[in-house]
Amino acid sequence: MFAAAAVCPCPPLLVPEVASGAAPELDGLREACDRALGALLEARPDLVCVIGPGPEHGLFPQGSRGGFRSFGVDVSVRLGAGDEDSAAAEALPASLAVGAWLLERAGWTGPVRGLAVPDYLEQPLCAENGVQLAESAERVGLLVLGEGSARRTVKSPGYYDDRAEAFDAVVAKALAAGEIRDLDAELAFELMASGRAPWEVLAGARGQQPVRAELLYDDAPYGVGYFVASWTR
Repeated sequence: MFAAAAVCPCPPLLVPEVASGAAPELDGLREACDRALGALLEARPDLVCVIGPGPEHGLFPQGSRGGFRSFGVDVSVRLGAGDEDSAAAEALPASLAVGAWLLERAGWTGPVRGLAVPDYLEQPLCAENGVQLAESAERVGLLVLGEGSARRTVKSPGYYDDRAEAFDAVVAKALAAGEIRDLDAELAFELMASGRAPWEVLAGARGQQPVRAELLYDDAPYGVGYFVASWTR
């Protein structure tokens, strides 16, 4: 059953070693993520599921490894505890590697698994994935990773699109209200919003249960919409 969720963005720049000299620029974002993770763990989940965008749809077991060598730093992470021989290859997509890093930073040592969802995954299947995750333990916590539009400014990864700010405002309002619904999947794709599918998995997991929602961060420091939110029952 759904117990709580932390919604965070997943830029590798969250990891200070990756950001290097620019690391202090995201201190506020890291603090907001810490708050959201703290609330998630205070809900005492029996299992934490890490959900993030990826090129392919797939589950990652506890112990799966990831890292940031492709970003120029020799930093490795693991999705929860595992023996030294488990999932030795760096199989985690970048989003789940950031999620594993956030969980390590928060001190989580309990059961964990990962789910990658591609941007083409349609809403009904996202919702079905969420229901399945919520039914996988008595109390399930979700770390939901993804970002808003990557087209907020001319310096954004996708250049400027005048629809981006309005789209992100809808997302921020939904996360603050604890209610994700009716996101425009085609528009999200055009705006390079990687969080659309993970947020719809969250909506499926939450179902009709009432939640206390708090939006902890809403900004676009690099022309990409970053949100941090906490949902607790």
